[in-house]
Amino acid sequence: MIRFGYILSTQRGAADAALSDLAARLHADGRTVAGLIQCRAPDDSDHPCDMDLAVLPVGPQIAIAQQLGSGSRGCRLDPASLEDASAWVVRALDDGADALIINKFGAQECQRRGMCDAFAKAIERGIPVLTAVNQLNHDDFLAYAGGMATRLEADTALLYDWMTAPVPA
Repeated sequence: MIRFGYILSTQRGAADAALSDLAARLHADGRTVAGLIQCRAPDDSDHPCDMDLAVLPVGPQIAIAQQLGSGSRGCRLDPASLEDASAWVVRALDDGADALIINKFGAQECQRRGMCDAFAKAIERGIPVLTAVNQLNHDDFLAYAGGMATRLEADTALLYDWMTAPVPA
């Protein structure tokens, strides 16, 4: 049975907090969680894309925004940094994982890049997958998931129960 869950992110930071709390709870229970969580959020002086991601379970922190200067417009995502993060996550899956948590299904994933290899590898192995999606990318995510995705609320207890539920035989 495929478990591919997502949080439809409507309130800035709520999904990130829930995913981070969930990863910590799963880790505390002795589970190996692969993935990415936001470890530095942009503050009021930053561009909204200026953030760092922590690679789970024990990878580096990776800044995923290019520093383009104060007059720049448009997306600052550094695709090379995201691909580097993806490679770390795939290695973590290869080392053995009980769950995959990815902070966001974003524009790169809508184009079948970014974390798509990690999503596919986890799903092929029967590892439960959880991510967050914003409204802008929701339709593309649903198309990518092909009817396999379950929408969940950003509630750590609910997410924990969903991630740890036994898989029916």
